[in-house]
Amino acid sequence: MDQAFSVAVLVGSLRKGSFNLKLAKALVALAPDNLACEFVQIGDLPLYDPDLEGDAVPSSWTRFRESIAKTSAVLFVTPEYNRSIPGGLKNALDVGSRPMGKSVWDGKPAAVATGSPGGIGGFGANHILRQSLVFLNVPAMQQPEAYIGGIADLFDADGNIAKPDTKTFLSKFMTAFGAWVALHAKQ
Repeated sequence: MDQAFSVAVLVGSLRKGSFNLKLAKALVALAPDNLACEFVQIGDLPLYDPDLEGDAVPSSWTRFRESIAKTSAVLFVTPEYNRSIPGGLKNALDVGSRPMGKSVWDGKPAAVATGSPGGIGGFGANHILRQSLVFLNVPAMQQPEAYIGGIADLFDADGNIAKPDTKTFLSKFMTAFGAWVALHAKQ
């Protein structure tokens, strides 16, 4: 097998017991062999403020930018907050896109999975995130779409996916993402 593509996994929820963190871990476990996934933390990033660019750039910004820059692709897994994405995830997009002209996102293929206890599975967050990705020149996988409703009942006590149909779907999603990355990643 050829060398695997490195994939940054960003989880929009900062909560320790996050359902979306469980979903992200399940997706990583289902990743095809051509994807090497690594979680990149966003919870320690100070709010983006251009006044902090220069000599005193926060070390967490530098760590984050370097982590994303060295990857081939990005997997976003997020809940929906108020029909949008959580503030921490939006901040991570902003930190990675600056300073102007030095975006670490440029050209990296991505996939978006959203999960919610409600029935629409984070549809709003999924599409709001995609709007930002268009501007950031991140080709986001279009199909299959992953809006995971009823996420609170998706996992067993050990954090494994309890619903076989959902596990099958998520496996297909990750297989499609592996093909998407192979097609679009910069070598």
